[in-house]
Amino acid sequence: MATLLHIDSSLNGDASVSREVTRTFREAWEEAHPGGTVRYRDLDAEPVPHLSADGHVAASIPAEERTPSQRAALELREELTSEFEAADAVVIGAPLYNYAVPSTLQAYLNQIIVVGRTLDANSSVAGKPVTVVTSRGGSYAEGTPRAGQDFNAPYLKHILADSFGVDLRLIVPELTLARIVPAMADLVDLADASRAKAHEEARSYAGTLAVA
Repeated sequence: MATLLHIDSSLNGDASVSREVTRTFREAWEEAHPGGTVRYRDLDAEPVPHLSADGHVAASIPAEERTPSQRAALELREELTSEFEAADAVVIGAPLYNYAVPSTLQAYLNQIIVVGRTLDANSSVAGKPVTVVTSRGGSYAEGTPRAGQDFNAPYLKHILADSFGVDLRLIVPELTLARIVPAMADLVDLADASRAKAHEEARSYAGTLAVA
C-alpha cells in the first residue's frame, strides 16, 4: 500500500497558498491511490520540539545508560525519521518567512538529519520523491530587486537533495501578497497566474508519481 507523508508549516491556516497547493497535490495523489495512506503533520498546529542536547547525543550512549529524557528524545527522532523513510512520496509546504524556512520546519528537519542513516553515502531516503511548495509573498526571481535574497530554496536543496539524496521538486507560487498589500495591486494578474501554475504542477506531478 502506497504512503504519502504530507507536511505543512504555514502559520496562515486556510489563507495559506502553500497549504492550498499541498492539498491539491494530496488530492491528486489520493485520487490515483484510492487504497493509499496519507500521514499528515501540521507543524504550526503541533510543532516538533527543537533538537536538544539529549536528542543529539542519545544514540551514542549505551541504551542501559540513557536517562529518561535521552530515551524520550531518541524515541521522537526515531518516530520522525522512520515515518519519513517509510513514505513512498513526501509533499512539504515551506513558505518563505523572513528570507528562510519557517522555524518549525527547520526544527523538524534537524530531528531527521541522522548521520549514518538519512545523512549517509547510502542514505536511507535516497531517490525518494519529495515535492516542496515554497511560496513567497513577493518575487525573488532573477532580474527582480530581491533576486538572491531567497535562502529557503538553497537550504532545502542542500538538505534534501544534496545531503539526503532525494528526488527533489520545488513548486514556487510567487507574489502571494498581491491581493493583500495595496502597493502590489498591479501584480495581481501575475500572482494569480503563478498560483494557478503551482496548482497545475502539483496536480500533474502527483499523477506522474502515481503511475511510476
